[in-house]
Amino acid sequence: MATPCSSIESLPGLPEAGQRPYVVINMAMTADGKVATAGREVTTFGSPHDKKALYALRATADALLCGARTVEETGATLGTGSSEHRDARRRAGLAPEPVRVVVSGSGSLSSEAELWKRPGAPIVIFSAGNASKPNLQRLRNLGAEVWSSPGSQVDFPAALAWLADRHGIRRLVVEGGGRVNATLLAADCVDEIRLTWVPRIFGGQAAPTIADGPLAACLADAVRFRLVRVRTVGDERFLQYVRADRGAISRPAESTPPPV
Repeated sequence: MATPCSSIESLPGLPEAGQRPYVVINMAMTADGKVATAGREVTTFGSPHDKKALYALRATADALLCGARTVEETGATLGTGSSEHRDARRRAGLAPEPVRVVVSGSGSLSSEAELWKRPGAPIVIFSAGNASKPNLQRLRNLGAEVWSSPGSQVDFPAALAWLADRHGIRRLVVEGGGRVNATLLAADCVDEIRLTWVPRIFGGQAAPTIADGPLAACLADAVRFRLVRVRTVGDERFLQYVRADRGAISRPAESTPPPV
């Protein structure tokens, strides 16, 4: 759900040991800042162009990451889309499909999730150290590789560094949900945000936003980003932000929207 890519430039070399990937959060958002209705009956609301943009951005990534609840509620399989996108990945020197990463702190990701029904790309689970061993073994039996944090919460800096070392991940696209996004932001692990601004209003105090978690008690503590690109397609706006307080740890891929 971001600015579409018609070409992918060469990406930098593998991260050094202990260095995390370049991390892009990619979300669609209503005009009142919601990413779903309060009861989560509606979680997908962008246009066909937004869906094209989603797959185009995925085509630039070594790995995709989602929270377990998002995977279960949306039926996400974290696939690559069309053969055109797979061809673009090959031209960029990427694997045919990105590694699929799911954050499931308790290890309770459903065995019936659509993700398991789509063979191909490896599946990695990030879990907390106190996740039940039977849950983790069940996920391994389903074919996933499990990384467990040493603490009671998923340690994202450590998890992402492991992902880079283990799988050579240089560029990671994160697709929510709001709690995962907020935790990544709080851990200072986000370099770029892509937003599709959709002219609809969901309302509701309980409706999720792009960052559902405590981040700043005052304005000075807010995580700051800088707007670097705006494009309008129909009634939607595609926004690209990068961190305002530091240089990128690796060069992001540029993107140019194809004709709709």
